[in-house]
Amino acid sequence: MFLCVSPNPAIDKRLALPSFAPGEVMRAQTAQSFPGGKSTHVAMVLRTLGEAPHWIGPCGGASGSELVEGLAGLGIEAHPSPTHQRTRTNLEIIEDNGRITEIREPGAAPSLAELASFESACKIFFEQGRETMSAIFSGSLPDDTGPGLYARLIGMARDNGCRTFLDTSGAPLRLGLAAHPYFVKPNRDEAASLLGEPINSLRAAGMAVRKIVSHGARRAALSLGAEGLLYCAGRTAPVLFAASLALHVRSTVGCGDSALAGFAKAIASNSPPEETLRLAAACAAANCVAESPGAARATDIKNFQAKIRVQTLPSDA
Repeated sequence: MFLCVSPNPAIDKRLALPSFAPGEVMRAQTAQSFPGGKSTHVAMVLRTLGEAPHWIGPCGGASGSELVEGLAGLGIEAHPSPTHQRTRTNLEIIEDNGRITEIREPGAAPSLAELASFESACKIFFEQGRETMSAIFSGSLPDDTGPGLYARLIGMARDNGCRTFLDTSGAPLRLGLAAHPYFVKPNRDEAASLLGEPINSLRAAGMAVRKIVSHGARRAALSLGAEGLLYCAGRTAPVLFAASLALHVRSTVGCGDSALAGFAKAIASNSPPEETLRLAAACAAANCVAESPGAARATDIKNFQAKIRVQTLPSDA
């Protein structure tokens, strides 16, 4: 069982423009809305990989209803936790030259009672999925909820024998890592901020992955964006690297979430580390050419899996 936990969900709105000119009145060529938030993208790709993920998150207002209806339309079982605050909307502006501008609304904090209700609902799922669940925590946290929410949820899940996956940044990442998640996947900037040192080479990235594992995660991955993806399956395991494929990229929004879904699926299936990284990298690549974030196609994932090359980095990396 996979549970995608989304404390700060969203509706993603995408506008296509010939060019974006700040301060001017412009007409969009197309406008589309999708269920959004990092956990939503993870759930979508898990569904594509043949799983039946559950999704849980605070939802409110018309946008919250739209999100839940959209998830149902994608075949994802949603468990909304009611909140009086409306669900936020994020904006993605895509220009004809391929440039992408993202504008992300801050998430409104649920009340203390609503937050407690959300945590209790998560705990019930962890208890139901004892020893068998993969609980995936991803994305930012709403304003004023405090940075320790993920750490608390990870502790609850671990107490019930659930495998925990974490993908966030800043203080929530630092505190979540101290709660000893099974797996964590920062990107380059997030890892550099966490460790307090630059990651400006493949060797530095390899060392960073090892440090993250030593800081509390049992396994860790590190995204270098267009350069590739690293994975370490344990303190004594080698660091593996998969370079990115050369692709005509539509959008990179959701690529990290797609990779996380690949990692979760492969790890739950007890795949070897090389195959685990290969699937994660293929999911990220398929998202790059998809119609929208999280809409990676199974045929693309399978095709890219055959093309991904995995190498073992030297032990001093």
